Amino acid sequence: MKSESVPEINKRQDKGNNANESALSELLSIMRTLRDPTNGCDWDKQQTFASIAPYTIEEAYEVADAIDKGDMADIRDELGDLLFQVVFYAQMGQEQHAFAFDDIARGISAKLRRRHPHIFADENGQVTLAKKGQWESIKAQERIAAGKTEDKSILANVPASMSPLLRAQKLQQKCAKFGFDWPELAPVLDKLQEEINEVMAEVNAPTPDQSAIEDEIGDVLFSVVNLARHVKVDAQTALRRASNKFEQRFRQVELIAQQQGQTIRDTSLDELEVFWQQAKALSK
Repeated sequence: MKSESVPEINKRQDKGNNANESALSELLSIMRTLRDPTNGCDWDKQQTFASIAPYTIEEAYEVADAIDKGDMADIRDELGDLLFQVVFYAQMGQEQHAFAFDDIARGISAKLRRRHPHIFADENGQVTLAKKGQWESIKAQERIAAGKTEDKSILANVPASMSPLLRAQKLQQKCAKFGFDWPELAPVLDKLQEEINEVMAEVNAPTPDQSAIEDEIGDVLFSVVNLARHVKVDAQTALRRASNKFEQRFRQVELIAQQQGQTIRDTSLDELEVFWQQAKALSK
């Protein structure tokens, strides 16, 4: 096999880079056209940062779902949808003279270099040794440099808009870093059982208080996240897998019922339990 010379390799890389730039330029151009005040798409023209945000979250979940399925073509398509979200925000930012796509790209490049001083050399050509807590320290310096009020709580910068499971996990992880955590699994399990008992106490109260029941259910869920963290399981991944498994088995139950000439609505609970066990056996 003939080896490539350095000029040949550089030429091939340049060609690939040019193709990537062309693809990105086309996408940015399409976005400008969609937002064109005169000839653009009515729906796209009406959108704002706030109205697009829920779609961004949805697209991120669809990327995660495609990854779970292991379908590379699907992953590529979903990443394209997620990239389009970034391009959408960039176009709206440019219209408001706030920022453009290049500003976003340059900003994240600079941030990655700044937060990895053990990888990338500084302006003096120096690379520092990696230190414990370096990432958080650099982030704190960035906030001060940006003139943001410093929140000195160890729970700072955990967004309230995160998915509840992920936020619970992040809050617990931050506390654990500073020693606010059980060192063993046993008390974690005891706490979970305690919270379950408190739920049942509220449910069985002479006059059940729905708000109190909700609070106790929340404590149970928070404790389950804590249990997952202690056994090194990502709570979101575990719940997503459980939901996917439930959906797969329930669809199989529907199929079994259909094969029996029945529908879910006209099947007794006892029969559904039999079908469910059959579905479980088929999925093993």
